[in-house]
Amino acid sequence: MTDTPPLLTVRDLTVKYDAVVALDAISLGIRQGESVALIGANGAGKSTLLRTISGLIRPASGDISYNGQSIRQSSPQAILRGGIAHCPEGRRLFGALTVEENLRLGACTRDDAAAVRRDVERVEEMFPIIAERRKQAAGTLSGGEQQMVALARAMMSSPRLLMLDEPSLGVAPLVTKLIFAQLAEMKRSGTTILLVEQNVKLALALSDRAYVLRTGRIALEGEAHALADDPRVFHAYLGVNE
Repeated sequence: MTDTPPLLTVRDLTVKYDAVVALDAISLGIRQGESVALIGANGAGKSTLLRTISGLIRPASGDISYNGQSIRQSSPQAILRGGIAHCPEGRRLFGALTVEENLRLGACTRDDAAAVRRDVERVEEMFPIIAERRKQAAGTLSGGEQQMVALARAMMSSPRLLMLDEPSLGVAPLVTKLIFAQLAEMKRSGTTILLVEQNVKLALALSDRAYVLRTGRIALEGEAHALADDPRVFHAYLGVNE
């Protein structure tokens, strides 16, 4: 895999909120089929990086290329249509719409109706609660159920690259286990994953490689299995114990 050209390349990316530098000359790459984790303390810039890749934030400088083409100036719709799906922190479901309607919105850039129906069936098999709650308003679901719907909605775009922001946040341990089991299955089937996750051990167990962000910069990077045993991750950067 090390000889495979990156599917996504971020080069010298700087993002500012007014005078505040949120990302400072970030560079990283993700190859097709990899799972890569972004870990770091709150405020390190992880969510900002995902939002910039998905076109929701414009960088001050630097570039983002996907499949060999720059997407720095592309709209969020074009980026989604190109194969990058973003499952944001906080789920961001349309609460007044049903679960089924939220899933259909996830496929809004697709015109292959038969394949969309098959994908609805697939996500219902992955998360049976979705089939049970199909006609229920998404806003009435529990936090864990909403997270499953949010992940399923992102999957409905049939992405090559799936970006997830804190999928275990506010979710019960059993639901977290189910979500990560399905992410592992997606990885085995070839989906490329970029994961932001505060549960460091879960994130590194799923991932091939990881980047540690600290105050908008990459402070450490390497193979996930090596970083899992690196005390600098747990003490210097995250301030938690193993």
